[in-house]
Amino acid sequence: MDDNMQLFELLWKKTVEYGKTSIELTKLRMLDNVLNVISSLIPPVLVFFFAGATLLFLSLGLALWLDEVLENAYYGYIIVATFFGLTAMIVHLYLHKRIKRIISDYIIKQVFK
Repeated sequence: MDDNMQLFELLWKKTVEYGKTSIELTKLRMLDNVLNVISSLIPPVLVFFFAGATLLFLSLGLALWLDEVLENAYYGYIIVATFFGLTAMIVHLYLHKRIKRIISDYIIKQVFK
């Protein structure tokens, strides 16, 4: 009877250790997935930032050039702002769902990679 009790206690300890190990392994796998998603998002964010900065300075240059061409201090800025406003409206109305789906698919691929 004493041998059965020791065997049961050993089995119980091994089961508890297995449970703890399984939990730790699950935590590490989740951490790996999160880190993969974050690390795969950093390069596109950097590209987006630098492309945005480039677009900003090109827009300012274009607005200043249009100011000189049109001989008015405001028309260049108004034309450039109107262009970006119309572009934003078109993107929001026609491409919003598509862009959202592309980003969602990208993140899901990174999670289940």
